[in-house]
Amino acid sequence: MSSVCAAALVAIGADAALAQAPSTSATLARVKERGVLECGANQGVPGFSMPDSQGRWTGFDVDYCRALAAAIFDDPTKVRFSPLSSKDRFIALQSSQIDVLARQTTWTISREISQGIAFTAINYYDGQGFLVRKSLGVKSALEFAGATVCVPQGTTSELNAADYFRTHNIRYQMVAYATVDEVIKAYESGRCDTYTTDMSALAGSRFLMQNPDDHIILPEVISKEPLGPWVRKGDAQWFDIVRWTLFAMIAAEELGITQANVQEMLKSPNPEIRRLLGVDSNYGETLGLTRDWALRIIRHIGNYGESFDRNLGARSRIGLPRGPNRLWNVGGLQYAPPFR
Repeated sequence: MSSVCAAALVAIGADAALAQAPSTSATLARVKERGVLECGANQGVPGFSMPDSQGRWTGFDVDYCRALAAAIFDDPTKVRFSPLSSKDRFIALQSSQIDVLARQTTWTISREISQGIAFTAINYYDGQGFLVRKSLGVKSALEFAGATVCVPQGTTSELNAADYFRTHNIRYQMVAYATVDEVIKAYESGRCDTYTTDMSALAGSRFLMQNPDDHIILPEVISKEPLGPWVRKGDAQWFDIVRWTLFAMIAAEELGITQANVQEMLKSPNPEIRRLLGVDSNYGETLGLTRDWALRIIRHIGNYGESFDRNLGARSRIGLPRGPNRLWNVGGLQYAPPFR
């Protein structure tokens, strides 16, 4: 063998070894040293992220952060939640005040290419709608004429609503507020005719009002709002951990792995189940975690469907249908890449 060929083989071997070796995540190292995950959350939307009277956070996005803490620490309580307004959420992530932003935040090109942050994966497919008082007698957003529109400041909702009204030649007045609480108070006090934001947030916010049954969500869905967790750019391993934590929950639902049966599933002959749970794989170690990282998530939090049902779906007071958030094999869009 020539010296050139030998050198080439050595280089190929080194590249392969480097590709298989776990990289070092500065964010993961800080999280482990700190002993707690810093998670950016909404200021209070029922079903997604809301503290109770004792300060305990619950919700769909909260479950995700607890799943991430479970993967890292085997303890879903090792997470601290920072309630963030729409206008402050990206600053908190950019400045490392938080490790991950899990707060109903839409994936858009302008956000991803200009702010030093990266979207990881879609945990909720949503769209923007309108909430109105029944007494207004409006059945469609096309009936608005000179309407005053309440909207959270610093959101895609402002641009979407402006585009919609201009496209349909509808006169309107936009009023933006810094926090969800301010929007709800303004809407309930009659300072605006409609409150517009993501449909899921409207459904949750309705329950914060004095008389929820006095309000309805109009049928129009005026935008695409793919929501999910965000991280800072520049830490590829942390990006992978945040993304694949969600995929592990989605894959678990597809494979029939639940919080109740996950230990029994360790005995399954199904190769994909065995790879997901770390029986026949070391994906967790490659991520900088442990072999049983996905098992930890499912044991403490459950699969994607379990989290959806208890926070947003049939087992919750919100009662949202799964819709496009059903799994791909039952007519939905939720899809985890293969664990192989």
